Amino acid sequence: MIVRTTAEITGTDRDVAAENWRSKRIILGGDGVGFSFHETTIQPNTVHEFHYQNHVEAVWLVEGEGTLTDLTNNVTYDLAPGTMYLLNGHERHRIETRTLMRMLCVFNPPVTGKEVHDENGVYPLVAAGE
Repeated sequence: MIVRTTAEITGTDRDVAAENWRSKRIILGGDGVGFSFHETTIQPNTVHEFHYQNHVEAVWLVEGEGTLTDLTNNVTYDLAPGTMYLLNGHERHRIETRTLMRMLCVFNPPVTGKEVHDENGVYPLVAAGE
């Protein structure tokens, strides 16, 4: 059994931040459960492009408002608390925030915590033992 709080991982190597976003990686590949689980916050009035070509990501928005644009077909969706989206086709996508957004994210395969978005917004595929 694993029991963790976001308070205990704050300020550790599981607490990853860049300009305008922060990801608290609660469960990582090294935990050996086949997925990773994160709490991510994105600052208001910002735009971010991502492309998880090596991972499937499920996102549950618990706070905030904005839009999600699927850049493979240019369809835009409104995001508000209670919205879930699943990037099961590895879609390149853009998030535009109106307010601070807080979301819970699941990645498969799990991230290890060492990944950094490359110039295309992609996380490399890193094995849990690396």
